[in-house]
Amino acid sequence: MEEQSAQARWEQRTQRPLMALAVAFAVAYAVPIVDSSAGKTLTVGCTAVEWVVWAAFAVDYMVRLALAEQRKEFVRTHWLDLCAVVLPLLQPLRLLRLVSTLLLVQRRARMASQIRLTTYVAGAVVGLLMFGSLAVLSVERESPDGNIRTLGDAVWWSFTTMTTVGYGDHAPTTGLGRMIAVGLMLSGIALLGVVTANIAAWFIARFEKDDVEERRQTEAIRVLTEEVRALRAEVAALREGSVSR
Repeated sequence: MEEQSAQARWEQRTQRPLMALAVAFAVAYAVPIVDSSAGKTLTVGCTAVEWVVWAAFAVDYMVRLALAEQRKEFVRTHWLDLCAVVLPLLQPLRLLRLVSTLLLVQRRARMASQIRLTTYVAGAVVGLLMFGSLAVLSVERESPDGNIRTLGDAVWWSFTTMTTVGYGDHAPTTGLGRMIAVGLMLSGIALLGVVTANIAAWFIARFEKDDVEERRQTEAIRVLTEEVRALRAEVAALREGSVSR
């Protein structure tokens, strides 16, 4: 068995801790938005957790870059990871930390061989729905003309936006909210397309498996029939020989 590279060993060992940090980021991001009356201490603590999680993923990228056998090729093929690492440093907005951390989590999760595609896509859909709701609520709640003022309104809006239903009963009114809407639309269409393709692939694989099993059984019956015919021929030959004697 071929020995794993140092980069592969690092990715395997850090997979679960980084996913646990991603959950911590989700909680830290959600708490100040859901609880608008949260005190300054709690808000600052949640912000610190967000930066720590982003820093952990940034360090993970740098370590993987250092361990890569061909670093130029690594940067070329992981340019989106690099953008996600640099993005919050250019303009440390909370929303940029959300976007960059989601990108890093997504790219890192896809490296895990033990995570099945269906599980990953389902988790991505739920995560996108949750973070889209929280993000739009955080920018629309204080808007004078906004109509997304509760978490329920935000979740409903995100769900109808991701599924491209778009009832129009709730809609962002700020520029930043509309940017979030565009991102949610594009991401939702892409993810739902993957879900549909994955379901179709499952059915196709199932039908192919059934077809292979049916062909195997048919072949077994054919072989058995040939053996019975040969056995009958031998019995007939033996009978003719006994009669001739």
